[in-house]
Amino acid sequence: MTTLTVDILNLQPGTLLMAPAGITTPHDSVDSAKVEGARLVEVLLEPELGLTALLLEAEGASARIVHQVSPAADRTSTVVYPEVALAPRRNRYTEASHELALASREIAAAAGGGLEGIKALVAEAETRFTYAHPEVRFNDGSESVPFLACGMTPGSCIDINTYLIASLRAAGFEAGYVYGYFFPRERDGQTHDMHCWVITRYHGEILEWDVAHHMKAGLGNTRPGLNPRPGHRIAIGHSLGHRYHTATGQTIDLKLLAGPLALSASGSWDKCQLRVSSARKP
Repeated sequence: MTTLTVDILNLQPGTLLMAPAGITTPHDSVDSAKVEGARLVEVLLEPELGLTALLLEAEGASARIVHQVSPAADRTSTVVYPEVALAPRRNRYTEASHELALASREIAAAAGGGLEGIKALVAEAETRFTYAHPEVRFNDGSESVPFLACGMTPGSCIDINTYLIASLRAAGFEAGYVYGYFFPRERDGQTHDMHCWVITRYHGEILEWDVAHHMKAGLGNTRPGLNPRPGHRIAIGHSLGHRYHTATGQTIDLKLLAGPLALSASGSWDKCQLRVSSARKP
C-alpha cells in the first residue's frame, strides 16, 4: 500500500478547486481520497471517460488530499488500462490535422506498419521537439493537432504526447494518453508537478512510452518502458478533452485534469502550486 499526499498551497479561503479522484491501471489502483482543509462540494463525473473529480471549497491557505494506492493484485496478468483511454476521440486536442494524418500514415507504412510503424511514429515525435516548457504551446489556437514539418519545436511532455497521440491514432493505431505523478528516485518520494506518458496496444500487447524522460535524461532513442528514469509513478487520470457537469447546471470544459486546479477570478481553471509525496507502507 502507498499513501499519495497532494498538498495544495497558497490558496485563498473560499476558492473552488477541482481535483482528480484517480484511476486503476495494471500497476496500481487509487482507491480512496481523504480531504483536509477543504469542504467537499460535489463529486463530478466525466461520463464519456468514466473519470471522477472532486469539487472542493478551500477553507484556508492550503488543502490536502490523501489517496490510498494499492498495488496490482497480479503483476503477471496482461497489462490492461481503462478501455476508454485507448478509444479514438474527436476534439482539438486529439485529432490530427490533414497534413499530420497523411504524414503519419506514410511514416508508419514506410516502416512496415504494425509495431515497427508505432516505433517509427514515436521516433518521429521525438525528432520534432526539444524539451522545454513554452508559454505558448505548438497547438494553441488550432482546431486540430498541427503537423510539424521541419525544425524542432519547444515542448513539454504534454506537447510531445499530444502530438504523438494524434499521430498514432491518425495512422490507425490504438493509443492512450495517461498522466499522474512521477517520483524520481533521487527525490525520495517527493515531486511538485504532474507527468504524462503514452500507451499503445497492438495485437493485444500494451507498451508504455515516455519520450520526455528519454530526452531529459539523455537516454537515447525512446524505447518502451514505464520508468526509463529510476523512480516510480502513480497514474491519476487519462485522455485529453474533459467535460464535467455540476448539480447547478454548470458545464466545465478542461483540456485535462492532471492535478488540482483552482477557479480564478476571471473564471478560468488554473494550475495550483503543489507539494506531492509518496510513501510506501511495509
